Amino acid sequence: MNAPRPGLPFTAPPAVHGGTDDGPPVAFDFSTNANPYGPPPELWRAVRRAPRQAYPEPGYRALRETLGAALAVDPARVEPAGGGTEAVRRLTLAARLHGVGEAWVPWPAFGEYAAAAEALGLRVHAYAPPDGPRPRRAALVWACDPGSPDGRGLDAADWARLGDACETTGSVLAIDRAYAPLRLEGRDLLPPAIEAGAWLLHCPNKVLGLTGVRAACLVAPSRPARAGLAAAVRRCAPAWVLSAEGVALLTHWHAPDSARHVEDSRGRLRIDRAALRVVLSDLGWTQDDSTTPFWLARPPEDRDVPALLAGLRQRGVKLRDAASFGLPGRVRIAAQPPRAVAGLVDALRRLGADGRAPSSTLPLPTAP
Repeated sequence: MNAPRPGLPFTAPPAVHGGTDDGPPVAFDFSTNANPYGPPPELWRAVRRAPRQAYPEPGYRALRETLGAALAVDPARVEPAGGGTEAVRRLTLAARLHGVGEAWVPWPAFGEYAAAAEALGLRVHAYAPPDGPRPRRAALVWACDPGSPDGRGLDAADWARLGDACETTGSVLAIDRAYAPLRLEGRDLLPPAIEAGAWLLHCPNKVLGLTGVRAACLVAPSRPARAGLAAAVRRCAPAWVLSAEGVALLTHWHAPDSARHVEDSRGRLRIDRAALRVVLSDLGWTQDDSTTPFWLARPPEDRDVPALLAGLRQRGVKLRDAASFGLPGRVRIAAQPPRAVAGLVDALRRLGADGRAPSSTLPLPTAP
């Protein structure tokens, strides 16, 4: 699809995701932006030992207190959620019930923001973060920092435009923080004044390498734009929205062992990212800048991207086609350990014999 024109209503395309799908097994998955170094050991043990024989405590009181302490917020502001998508859908529903009739979503971005709004009859508008949203009435405004698929962080000017747009219209600002723990460079520039008025969505299962455990949390603003919205978000939650495994993941999310593992992963991913970028550059790919382990890249101009990705998939290698983001001809690719990069290079060489991908005399990357 073509990119929507900023500010104009548009029909959201079907949400497409990287990672697992219904195709054949993948040996080397560059399409996912999850941590390839897996979960922290102690957290993983807790998830596997989660008490599945009984329901979790339905109010999640202990979990709210644990997350409130870790996030330095009042536990009453913490709303456990069954993954990022469930949180997006529920916040959108609550906003709709409170009279919000439109949504502004960054583009390109996670497709669920637009899909959730469109499913509930909200008019969907796209905006490019450099320009900012331009609602004329109260809306649900999404931001993601760093963003996907580009891994770009928002700067002070971006935040100022978002803050002004929401303040003047009484809009609900929701900030997706799923990729914040995967920021490999730069720093978080979210101003405290804007944070105080925004909903924050935390999805730690990506950085913890456990995307199959659906667990997330929303943090309600300390200075809400709309009274009663937090209560509506809680009322719209299904019973036992989190499984026992989800409770275990969120409970151990900020444990010392988890913090050490995440920091170690970031260090390894910086090395992996640099190595993969060199390999792709030598193969003639152009690549955008990014603050995260994932970024946008374009194969050499004469390559048919869908055919290239299909050929790679037949050889057990998966990349994310960015056409679903309105960016045909580009892919989102994520840093992976040396063995996976060697598999990618080998697959590209083999496809070179078919004339659909570059061949190379580069030495295969090896593990240190």
